[in-house]
Amino acid sequence: MLGKEKKKKEERTKFEKLKILNTPVALHSSRQSLFYRSNIFESERNLKNSWDMQKLGEFKLPHFFNYPPYFTLQPVRDTREKQVQLWKELIIEYCRAQKVFIIGLEEDFPLFSNHAIERSLSHEARVAFLSALVSDGRAEWTDKGHKKCLILWHRIQEWADLIVHFVKENGLEDNVMTVEEIRSGTESRGTELYGIDRSVLMRALKLLEHKGKLVIFKGTSTDDEGVKFSL
Repeated sequence: MLGKEKKKKEERTKFEKLKILNTPVALHSSRQSLFYRSNIFESERNLKNSWDMQKLGEFKLPHFFNYPPYFTLQPVRDTREKQVQLWKELIIEYCRAQKVFIIGLEEDFPLFSNHAIERSLSHEARVAFLSALVSDGRAEWTDKGHKKCLILWHRIQEWADLIVHFVKENGLEDNVMTVEEIRSGTESRGTELYGIDRSVLMRALKLLEHKGKLVIFKGTSTDDEGVKFSL
């Protein structure tokens, strides 16, 4: 038991030393700066098994979320590319698990801060990670000022495929449903369509309409918009 506590204490000491390396003072000399840049991710790999996985609700966060340098944009290209990739994957996985469609850059989004290590992403870092998703076709800015971002954890074509699967699985090939029934009806409960962002759903439905697999017709109000499937 004492040996286990000693090992844990040693790992925490290593972690504190790495935090010091991330300060402006520690990065003053070129030698220290080179050490920091070349060993940042290698050191994280050595430490990751020593920390309990943190959670946001039921969502398990990856080990890098507990490592301070990942919350600062890295200056070396190769290092930053790996950092950006990890953040892209985390954002997509979290949004899918929590059914989050819109992220506001100026809002208190759970992934933007880790209070346990007293780190938060800068505005520049938030823009960088979300812009990378936009470049991949996994997100879209919803405004000219780039303050809100629509996360496409499924691309529109993938959402369209899910709708087709949903219709066939429930025997609705020749049925009529309202748009609201598709996104919040009894049949959609327990599926990824339940709670889908309305604008995303409409884009997927229009894609299927263009392919001749359904017809969208207007009702007396927006909530009454209907869909006639012909699969």
